[in-house]
Amino acid sequence: MTTPRSILKTVFGFDAFRPGQEGVIDQIMSPQHVLAVMPTGAGKSLCYQVPALLFDSVTVVVSPLVALMDNQVAGLRANGIDVACIHSGQSRETNVAEWRRVAAGEAKLLYLSPERLMTPRMMAAMKSLAPAMFVVDEAHCVSKWGPAFRPEYAQLSQLKTHFPEAVIAAFTATADGATRDDIAHALFEGRGQIIVHGFDRPNLSLTVTPKTDRKLQLAKFMETVRGQSGIVYALSRKNTEEFAAHLVASGHKALPYHAGLDPQLRFDTQERFMAEEGMVIVATIAFGMGIDKPDIRFVYHTNLPGSLEAYYQEIGRAGRDGAPAVTALCYGLDDVRMRRQFIMDDGAHGDHQIRELRRLDALLSYCEASTCRRQVMLAYFGEEAQPCENCDNCENPPDMIDATGPLQHVLTTIDDTGARFGQAHIIAVARGADTERVRQFGHQDTAGYGKAKAIGSPYLQGLIRQALASGHINMDIERFGALTITETGRAVLEGRQTFKCKAIATTKAKPSSDYKRAKAEAQNALSDRDQALLSQLKAKRMDIARNIEKPAYIVFSDATLIDMAKRRPDNPDAMLDVSGVGAVKFEKFGPAFLDVIRRAS
Repeated sequence: MTTPRSILKTVFGFDAFRPGQEGVIDQIMSPQHVLAVMPTGAGKSLCYQVPALLFDSVTVVVSPLVALMDNQVAGLRANGIDVACIHSGQSRETNVAEWRRVAAGEAKLLYLSPERLMTPRMMAAMKSLAPAMFVVDEAHCVSKWGPAFRPEYAQLSQLKTHFPEAVIAAFTATADGATRDDIAHALFEGRGQIIVHGFDRPNLSLTVTPKTDRKLQLAKFMETVRGQSGIVYALSRKNTEEFAAHLVASGHKALPYHAGLDPQLRFDTQERFMAEEGMVIVATIAFGMGIDKPDIRFVYHTNLPGSLEAYYQEIGRAGRDGAPAVTALCYGLDDVRMRRQFIMDDGAHGDHQIRELRRLDALLSYCEASTCRRQVMLAYFGEEAQPCENCDNCENPPDMIDATGPLQHVLTTIDDTGARFGQAHIIAVARGADTERVRQFGHQDTAGYGKAKAIGSPYLQGLIRQALASGHINMDIERFGALTITETGRAVLEGRQTFKCKAIATTKAKPSSDYKRAKAEAQNALSDRDQALLSQLKAKRMDIARNIEKPAYIVFSDATLIDMAKRRPDNPDAMLDVSGVGAVKFEKFGPAFLDVIRRAS
C-alpha cells in the first residue's frame, strides 16, 4: 500500500520527514481538520501535498497570490505531479483547459484564489467534484484578530457548511494565540486540532539598531553581505527607488519593487531575483509573500514594521535553506509616530485599534529589549527559550544604567508644557534651545527649561524610545504624537521609583561581522574540491532554469546540490540517494548533473 513515506521518497526524493511534518500528515489522513503553525522553512507545503496524492478526489489549495501559486505549481510539476491552477494571470482558454483536467480527474491538486473559489458558479461546480480536502495557505489572513486580515479570506468560513465531508487544513507561519483560536473557529468551528510546531528560527541572527542616518546605516550593513541575495524593506515607494539607486551606485545588484510599478516590470524583477545569484530587492511589503527562494541570506528593515507578527513573517523569508542568515532592523521615533498614525487612520473600530496599538507596543518592546531578542520574540508567541547566542544582545549584552535623573528632566518638561508636544519640541525645551517655537509658547519660562542642557539630543531620543517601550511615556497620535506621562512615569517623576535602561549609544553603530563568520563556516564545510564541483553544479542549474524559464530552486535546491557535491554520485541509483532527488526530477534533470560530476571527477 502506498504510504506517506513512500510518496516522500519516490515523488519528492527525501528519505525522512522534517520535524513536525509527519504529525500534521497523520492528522489530515485520519481524517481530521487541522491548523498547523510552522516556521518558514519547516516544509508546510509537503504536509498537504503528500496527503493530496493519497486521497482519491481532488485537493483544492486556496492561495492569496498568483506568484505563490505559480511557484508551487512549477515545483510540483517538476516532480511529475499533475496539478492545475486557475487565476487571473492566465488566459480564459488556459483556465478552461485547467478546469477540464480537474473535472476529468487528471489533476490531484487545484490552486485557486479565495475570490475565485467563493463565487457562486465555482462553488456549484466544485460540488460535483466532492473535494477530499481544502487547504488554506497563509491562514492568518482569515482572522479578524490578526494584523493581515483579508475580507475575502473570511468567506472561507462557508466551506465547512458546503463541504462537510472534506478535510480543512490550514497553514501559517505566524499567529499568536488569539489569532489561532479565531482561525480554527472560522474554518472548522474548533472541531479539529491546532498544531504549533514552533516559531524558532535559530539560523536567523537578530539585530536592532537605532536610526542615525538610514542611508549610511544601510550602506554599511550591505558591505557585510556584499554579493549575497537579500531583501531590503522600505516604508515608501520613493524610498525603495532611492535606496536601490544608492546601492547600485555602490556596486550592488539591486532593483526596486513596489505596487506602483508596471505589472510586467514587477514580474521581471521577481524573476531576476529568483534566478540570479547576489540580487538584492529593495521593496515595500508588496514583495515577499509569493517568494520561495531558499537562499535569501539577509533581510534588512529600514523602518519599523507594523507588528511583531509582520516582522516575524518578513524576516522569515531569509534562510529557508537552514543555513545562517542575517536580519537587521533600523528604527527611530519617527517610525513609531508614523505607525501609530497608520493605525489611527485606518478607519477600523476602537477594539481593532487597541489591538493594533498593543501589537506595535510589543514590537517596540522587542526593539528596546535588553535581554535575548529571541526570548522576547518567542515569548510573544507563547514559547519559552534559552538565550540564543545569535542576537546582538546575547553577543554584546548591553550595560544597564540608572537614568532616573535624565528621565525626570524629560518628564518635567512634558508636564510643564501641558503634555501637548512631540519629542522634538520636548527635547528642545529640556535642552534650553532658543527656537521660535519655544518662544511662541513661552516655554523658556518653564521650570524644566534647560535642565537637560548638558545632555545631547541623541541620548534624549534614545531615552524617550526606551521610556515608550517600558510604558513610562505614551504617544498620543490623535494629538499629532504628543508625549504624555503614564502612571509608572508619574512615579519616576515624583521620585517614588527609579528608571533603569540600556546604556544609550550616541555614536553610529558599526555593522556586525556575524554574517561573515557564518558565511565562512558554511563554506568551509565543503572541501576545496567539493566547492569547485558545487560551483559547476550551480552553473548547470542556472542554465537549465533559464531554458525552462523557472526559478533555479525548481530544478534542485542548494541543499540538494551540496549533498550532490559531497556524495559525487556516478550512476542513476546513487543519484536517487541524494536528498531532494526524486524519480521524476532525476528523469528531467539528473543526467545533466551526472555528466557534470563525471567530468569533474
